[in-house]
Amino acid sequence: MVEKWRLIDSGPCEAFYNMAFDEAIATEVRKGSAPPTLRLYGWDRAAVTLGCFQKTSDINIEYCKFHDIPIVRRPTGGRAILHGDELTYSFSVKTDKGPFSHGLLDSYKRISMAFFIAFKKIGIQAGPKNEREKGRVLSRSPLCFQSSSYGEILVDNKKLAGSAQKRWNDGLLQQGSIPYLSQEEKLEGIFGAEKTASLRNCMMALKDCLPLLDEDAFRKAVISSFEEAFGISLLLSAPSQEESLLAEELLHRKYLQDHWKFRQ
Repeated sequence: MVEKWRLIDSGPCEAFYNMAFDEAIATEVRKGSAPPTLRLYGWDRAAVTLGCFQKTSDINIEYCKFHDIPIVRRPTGGRAILHGDELTYSFSVKTDKGPFSHGLLDSYKRISMAFFIAFKKIGIQAGPKNEREKGRVLSRSPLCFQSSSYGEILVDNKKLAGSAQKRWNDGLLQQGSIPYLSQEEKLEGIFGAEKTASLRNCMMALKDCLPLLDEDAFRKAVISSFEEAFGISLLLSAPSQEESLLAEELLHRKYLQDHWKFRQ
């Protein structure tokens, strides 16, 4: 009998709620109250997410305030991402046993495989980065898409998707961003011209590969590719009442608070 996992398709949401909702889902999955869950979503306007341990000095906060670009700190690690016209995903699953119990890099590889299948379905031959970057190399830029690390998804040696993972003893949350379009002007304003000058050589937006991309077809390809990669069936579901209540609690207690957003 095919195992059933859960799909939540949220559509565009407000930035702070997106992060609170992802953490709420991961919490319920870790408790065993929900099955492994793939969430697909977007953003109601351009927003910046910072990695959990990233310095706020990496970005121009005044530029973001002036242009009404929310800044929110993710529960996952990694570096800053400017979100906008893209497909964003989160995946939550238990790690105390089963296929995701073998560590961070193995989990990255398994999740990336689903996206390799999805990209192939829409005509893009993507591949993984097979070398591991050293910490010093990764720390040179505050932008997630400025460099790639082991297992990440590349096309012509350019990064097509950015992802970060948070692991607990009993579960993981992986969040990922697949830009449809680049936002060069905003990126320069947020990170500075010097830091973004080489970005074109490092990242690839999906519509750079496929100008006539059918976004709905791509979402469907991601869903079916997860099913193929893991031999499961994804059932479209609404969040539970517990998840909705917890998301609201985390939104106000954590993600909207300056002590979380702007901590050093």
